[in-house]
Amino acid sequence: MEYLEFELPIKELEEQFEKACAIGAESDVDVTDTCKQIEKKLNETKKEIYKNLTAWQRVQLSRHPSRPYTLDYINAICGDSFLELHGDRNVKDDKAMIGGLGKIGDQTFMFIGQQKGYNTKTRQYRNFGMANPEGYRKALRLMKSAEKFNIPVVSFIDTPGAYPGLEAEERGQGEAIARNILEMTRLKVPITVIIIGEGASGGALGIGVGDKVLMLENSWYSVISPENCSSILWRSWEQKEIAAEALKLTAKDSAKLKVVDEIVREPIGGAHNDREKTFKTVRDKILSSFDEMKNLSPEELVEKRMDKYANMGVFKG
Repeated sequence: MEYLEFELPIKELEEQFEKACAIGAESDVDVTDTCKQIEKKLNETKKEIYKNLTAWQRVQLSRHPSRPYTLDYINAICGDSFLELHGDRNVKDDKAMIGGLGKIGDQTFMFIGQQKGYNTKTRQYRNFGMANPEGYRKALRLMKSAEKFNIPVVSFIDTPGAYPGLEAEERGQGEAIARNILEMTRLKVPITVIIIGEGASGGALGIGVGDKVLMLENSWYSVISPENCSSILWRSWEQKEIAAEALKLTAKDSAKLKVVDEIVREPIGGAHNDREKTFKTVRDKILSSFDEMKNLSPEELVEKRMDKYANMGVFKG
C-alpha cells in the first residue's frame, strides 16, 4: 500500500494497529481494548483527512498508482464479454486509447477510454495515457460503428492531455480532437462520459462530449494541469497548489459550474481503497444513465445534447 504525504498520519495509526494485533496474537497479553482505541482513532482520522481535502490533494489522489484505470473498470464491469477493437484504419493502433464492445447484463455498449500503465514498461507502452491523433480517430471509428448498429457509447476519461509531440502535430492532433468533438455532438446514440482520474485539456474533450457526464469524487477536470498552469504564470511548479485552487478543477467545482452532471462518490480514501465497490457504483451509474436515455429518439438525443453544451458558460446578469 502506497501512501501520499497527507496520508502519513493514517499510515502511522495502521502500523500501530497491526503491531498491537500482532502482540496479542503472539502472547497472552489482552490487547483488545488497545486495538479498539487505535481502530476508533484510525477511522476518525480517515474521516477528518478525506473530508477536508484540498484541490491539490484530490489531484494527487487522482494520480495514485493503485487507482483503477479504464481497462480495470471495463474488465470488472463486462467480465469476459469485452472484445477489444484495434486501429484507426489509417496510421496504426494507438495503445493509449482503447475501445471495444462489451455487455452489462443483456445490453451491449461500445466502451472507449484512455489507458495508463502500471509500471515503467507499460507506461511507456501506453504513452502515459496520452493519445496521438490516430487514437482519437480510432475512438471516432468505434463511435461511428456504434451509431451504425444503434449501440450506446460509454467513454472513460483519464489522461494528462493529448500527446504534444511534433509528430502528433504533424499528423493533425488538433484536427482529430476537433473532429471528435463535432461528431460526438451529433452522434445518434446515447453517450455516457465518466471522468475516472485526470481530465486534462483537449485530450479529455476529444472523447468527452456526452449526454450524461459523470465525475468520480477524487478526479479532476480542467483546461490545464496545476503544474503547467503554475509554470506559465509563475515560471515554476512551486505554486501548483495555488493553481489547483484557482482552476476550480475538482468534481464539486465542476458540478457547481454545470460542466458535469453528477458526482460519483468514492469509498473513503479513494477508488483504490475499495475497488469492487467502486466498480459496482460505476456499473450502476452507467445503467441508470442509459435507462434515462434509451427511450429518446435520435433527434431528441442530439437536440438535448446540443442545448446542453450551447448553454454552458452562459451567465445572465
